[in-house]
Amino acid sequence: MEPSLHRLRLLRELERRETVTAVAGALDYTVSAVSQQLALLEREAGTPLFERRGRRIGLTDAGVVLAGHAETILSAVEDAGHAMESARAGVGTTLTAGVWASVATRLLPEGIRVLARDHPGIGVRSRELAPEDTTGAVRDGSLDLAFVLDYSSYTMARVPELTRAPIAVESLHVVAPRGWIDADEVALADLASRPWVLAHPRSHFGRAVRLACREAGFEPDIRHEAGEQSTALALITAGLGVTLASDLGLSTTTADVDVLPLSDGLTRTVSIAYRERDARRRPLQAFVDAFTEAALGLGLDTP
Repeated sequence: MEPSLHRLRLLRELERRETVTAVAGALDYTVSAVSQQLALLEREAGTPLFERRGRRIGLTDAGVVLAGHAETILSAVEDAGHAMESARAGVGTTLTAGVWASVATRLLPEGIRVLARDHPGIGVRSRELAPEDTTGAVRDGSLDLAFVLDYSSYTMARVPELTRAPIAVESLHVVAPRGWIDADEVALADLASRPWVLAHPRSHFGRAVRLACREAGFEPDIRHEAGEQSTALALITAGLGVTLASDLGLSTTTADVDVLPLSDGLTRTVSIAYRERDARRRPLQAFVDAFTEAALGLGLDTP
């Protein structure tokens, strides 16, 4: 049996995600293509590798054994690639980074500029994902690294295989329609009677702000749910409520809103997550250094 690396990668992801649909979504394949490749792998193995468990697909004993070998083989292939990358001193290396909207708008261009200045042989590709989806993509190898967030009111769950390098701390600010609030500084409790525009509680940001409001003694009256910061700010401009925005997120504000300091001191830490086994990759460390410098250049606080 000589299975392809491609099919072994699909097997590894199926063990992690347990559904063909989840594997297809993570690796950007169609469900039928994943199913066909897994069926071919099973025929090559000459023994059942999969078994249906309700809506999920489990691995048989033989499937578990092969998945273990797949992990070893794929890790060795990645290690070989990284060794060659180090031997080339980063020449011709391209890193794929997971980003979200405010990072892509401000930090990404500045970080790439610094990286190109100091390490012109390192290229960057980016993929925009929701902050809560980035760590899984790094773990499965779809991304080399990703930007992640920890709010002072709510930290993101840790993934054991990943390391985080904090690069900046952002403050959160109150954003309100022009003239709504006559004050130089606002506490969350002052917004208890105001209508809110906020992301869904399944989002990391939406959950963090709700928890902070509850800590301040109230449940926010959310009139409009908006996942994108730019959408939320447009609704604020139209006079439909208040929201919070980070330092990076303020880049999309307009002159028709007021931005006020938040006395509660709510912050979020921006980190770069990568796999522990990649910690010695010189291009990756160069990326972290460049974006740390870029964040400082944008006026963000250091961790």
